[in-house]
Amino acid sequence: MEEILDKYPLLKYQNVSRETCVDFEKFIIQLKRNNEEINLISKENAQDNTIRERHIVDSAQSIDFVDFNSNIVTDIGSGGGFPGIIVSILIKNLKKNIKVNLYEKSHHKSVFLRKISRELKLETEVIQKNIFEIKNIKSGTIMARAFKPLPIVLELVYNNFNNYKNLILFMGKNGEKTLEDTLKIWDFDFEKKKSITSQDSFLLNIKNIKKK
Repeated sequence: MEEILDKYPLLKYQNVSRETCVDFEKFIIQLKRNNEEINLISKENAQDNTIRERHIVDSAQSIDFVDFNSNIVTDIGSGGGFPGIIVSILIKNLKKNIKVNLYEKSHHKSVFLRKISRELKLETEVIQKNIFEIKNIKSGTIMARAFKPLPIVLELVYNNFNNYKNLILFMGKNGEKTLEDTLKIWDFDFEKKKSITSQDSFLLNIKNIKKK
């Protein structure tokens, strides 16, 4: 049988355990099973290898920026569980005492997120609400992937979170231009990390958001 770690070659330097990869594989099974009804990811991307690289590994690389000194991580638009469920799997297998709050306004997607969290024994809370309508949110790390454009996410964090440590965002091929334009309106500290899944993409680790 193929060694399960060999299915995740891009994570070989991330110190990811076999147990973590087993959880990833269980997640793929449930994702594909539920995707027929809920449309969690696009049908053309619902192949095992594509899910592994495009969604799981891409989400997993954000763990480098997660603040382990806080007890809450917040995924502000979890959808099918990216990056929130993937980060929660990593946190579980790192044996960190951190809960991941998953904000998802879709009923069907929220049901899926709760189901997979129970199956994989993850420390999550699925909050089926529109996060734009919630104020005074507290968190350690905040994260978002394929959610809203950078300026809208900054506005959300600035207005709706009264306490947070950092914000992790996944930036695509137009990310540099978006960042440059956004810095004309917003002031923040940031660190960039090149994506391991795409030459054109990078992750942003943002702190101290202020309006200019």
